Amino acid sequence: MKCIIPGSYDPVTVGHLDIIIRAAQIFDEVWAVVFVNSSKQTAFSGELRLKMLAAACEGIGNVKTALSDGMLVDFMRERGIKYIVKGVRDGSDFDYEYKMANINRAFYSEAETVILPSRPELQHISSTVVRELLRYKKPLYGYMPDAAINVLESENIAQ
Repeated sequence: MKCIIPGSYDPVTVGHLDIIIRAAQIFDEVWAVVFVNSSKQTAFSGELRLKMLAAACEGIGNVKTALSDGMLVDFMRERGIKYIVKGVRDGSDFDYEYKMANINRAFYSEAETVILPSRPELQHISSTVVRELLRYKKPLYGYMPDAAINVLESENIAQ
């Protein structure tokens, strides 16, 4: 079975990576995909977000990473993926993902969404928090995967 874990990954966090690792224990093939939304302002380019995500996922044998500027359901249909995995931190995340699950199913009837609750110790971590840490030049360890931090450091974005 294949699944996809779509996101903006702006940037990838340890919470994202935890969901990816957990999904990799359930599914045979996991696609972690950076989706580019041209109407959404992001802190990092799609290419850099993919580079961080790929670095974070290196060594997880059944995880593939990709970048897409298309629709999620089109990406899924093209690759024979039927399952979407989403992590949720709280009720508002769940409400949003529930609505998105219904929208995705409307465009691709075979799409099923699997919700994984975040671990309590990671619940406070979000890409927004990480961007604030970056803005104020605070340490990123414990908030981003080390490999992703290394990518930012190699780009002279974090120290």
